[in-house]
Amino acid sequence: GDQGTVMVRVEVGVDGVPASVEIAERSGSRDLDRAATEAVRRWKFTPAMSNGQAVPGTIEVPFDFTPGR
Repeated sequence: GDQGTVMVRVEVGVDGVPASVEIAERSGSRDLDRAATEAVRRWKFTPAMSNGQAVPGTIEVPFDFTPGR
């Protein structure tokens, strides 16, 4: 039944794997914050590119948790 929005900041390595995952904006629910960060840690991203080469980059990912109907 928790609901809210979590903003997760991810530092993505040249291999597309999250090097660092942290909460940029909390939802007010520790469970939702934890669920969002745990999900992002399992993701693989397309790395940023500069001059045709993969480079580290940072992205913020919003998670909106709303109760089911």
